[in-house]
Amino acid sequence: MYAIVATEPGGPEVLRWTEQPDPDLPPGHVLLDVAATAVNRADLLQRRGLYPPPPGASDILGLECSGVISELGEGVTGWNIGDKVCALLTGGGYAEKVAVPASQLLPVPKGMDVAVAASLPEIACTVWSNVVMTAGLKRGDVLLVHGGGGGIGTHAIQVGKALGAKVAVTASAGKLDRCRELGADLAIDYREQDFVSEVRNAFGGADVVLDNMGAKYLSRNIDVLAPDGRLVVIGMQGGTKGELHLGKLLAKRGHVIATGLRGRPDSGPSGKSAIIDSVRANLWPLIEEAKVHPVVHAELPITEAARAHELLDSPETVGKVVLRIERN
Repeated sequence: MYAIVATEPGGPEVLRWTEQPDPDLPPGHVLLDVAATAVNRADLLQRRGLYPPPPGASDILGLECSGVISELGEGVTGWNIGDKVCALLTGGGYAEKVAVPASQLLPVPKGMDVAVAASLPEIACTVWSNVVMTAGLKRGDVLLVHGGGGGIGTHAIQVGKALGAKVAVTASAGKLDRCRELGADLAIDYREQDFVSEVRNAFGGADVVLDNMGAKYLSRNIDVLAPDGRLVVIGMQGGTKGELHLGKLLAKRGHVIATGLRGRPDSGPSGKSAIIDSVRANLWPLIEEAKVHPVVHAELPITEAARAHELLDSPETVGKVVLRIERN
């Protein structure tokens, strides 16, 4: 098969479309002929040598994909050769073929282009597992999403609104209108406005904060929490070490939770399969009813992966960047 590999740690120019060994097919897995993959910020970090894959995972980039099942591994039930699916991956999505645990498959939503479906698994599982399964967002809650114009942010806005929450976002000025179009009740220019005062003035505080910044926003995220509020940290774009004022947290009965998706086991109470099951049962119907939809900024051939990485880093990009695999 052919795949995109990083020839060495570096910029987008190190990405090459080269021949690689076909993946093995362990028991409990399926083999996919990949139709498309999508670019995530973790891919950019891995390309730079800053986010190595977990032990045993493929070195090939790509945390999600879509395609058609071409082979079933030993013990796989509930799926058939020829099924169109999308998949949550630990790696390997930037390739013509990938082996996936059957428990990490989702059907392509009804009526959706199979390539567009590649943009869903990572953001859907990230948002649902953190905002709903971990933080317990419910109707009437206030959800604050940092990075509202990104893939996770554009998805989280829609999920929050579909569940009956009030949604506030931070984003750069050029992305605020799009966030409002997606349903954000309050859109905050993080460069010019103080999100703490804006959220407090509008709603009194945030019941759930979905944070991609880490240390840089830690203190202000505690300030913006409502009583019994939940701060869920899923990224560290603003650093890894911050000071936590336990007195403020205690007075609010607040929660600070830090989670990751890629390194989770497949099974168990915190495993990916439990997340996939909940996403399929609860979020997939919202997608098929068009209450939540993919936000795709651009689709490119996979041979232009370097350009796709540049696009994801661009301040103009809203939502996801998809890489299609063209087959003869």
